[in-house]
Amino acid sequence: MEEVNGQELGEKVVKVLKTIYDPEIPVDIYELGLIYDVMVSSDAEVKILMTLTSPNCPVAETLPVEIEEKVKSLKEVTDAEVEITFDPPWSKELMSEEAKLELGML
Repeated sequence: MEEVNGQELGEKVVKVLKTIYDPEIPVDIYELGLIYDVMVSSDAEVKILMTLTSPNCPVAETLPVEIEEKVKSLKEVTDAEVEITFDPPWSKELMSEEAKLELGML
């Protein structure tokens, strides 16, 4: 089995994350700052630490599943797990400049 390039795989995972959008905001979850960390193990297992815009987010049940499915669809990924945290809570400061621009906040 070949060595996993964690950084390369991490970048592919981020590309996938940028195709997933918050249903209420027309910005992808990565640019929104919902993704806190993407960890890639030497076995090509991916763990994603993320938050939601609020604990009552309407996609709290479905979004992590969608993310896991899409990340697992990368042929290099052996497994994917999403962990939701509200520490620290999400705030507008976590959004990228691109997201703020998109939402007219700049």
